[in-house]
Amino acid sequence: MADKDLSVEDKLKALYDLQSVKSAIDNIRTVRGELPLEVKDLEDELAGLQTRIHKYEQELEDLDTEISNRKNKIAECEMLIKKYEEQQKSVRNNREFDSLSKEIEYQELEIQLAEKRIKEFSARIEQKNEVIATTKEKLAKQEEHLSHKKAELNDILKETEKEQKMLVKKSEEFSAAIDEHLLAAYKRIRKKVKN
Repeated sequence: MADKDLSVEDKLKALYDLQSVKSAIDNIRTVRGELPLEVKDLEDELAGLQTRIHKYEQELEDLDTEISNRKNKIAECEMLIKKYEEQQKSVRNNREFDSLSKEIEYQELEIQLAEKRIKEFSARIEQKNEVIATTKEKLAKQEEHLSHKKAELNDILKETEKEQKMLVKKSEEFSAAIDEHLLAAYKRIRKKVKN
């Protein structure tokens, strides 16, 4: 139809029909509600939890490495202590004996420090394991919640998909029947209005 063939009444009727179809599409989107946003938020939260768990597991590996390093240090210090004790048996003067005694004392302090660090690292490992366990529990709950929300969203989408496609097609047909100037004004007004 050419624009000149349409009366004002026909133009208004076409606009009314277009608005009715757009309102029906809006109603379908309202039925979905905030569900798509909730699903997206849950997916983001799950990604964050998985990243956090990975980070904690990396920290656990680092702590295990530190404990291993400290145990190696203890073994090294014990070997030096034995070496210094053997050397003490064949010293020639008191100064050498005192020097070796101080070295032994120093190595014993190193061992104590390493043992203290091992205890600290072990406590941190225990704490990290607890945090990982609670985070994994939360992750499992959120994954279950997400699967329910996705199923709900899919059900709504399946119910409304056919109807929405039909309405979109009608909307395009009605839009084609309206002259461009009037359609542009309609779209501008529709964009500004919330409801």
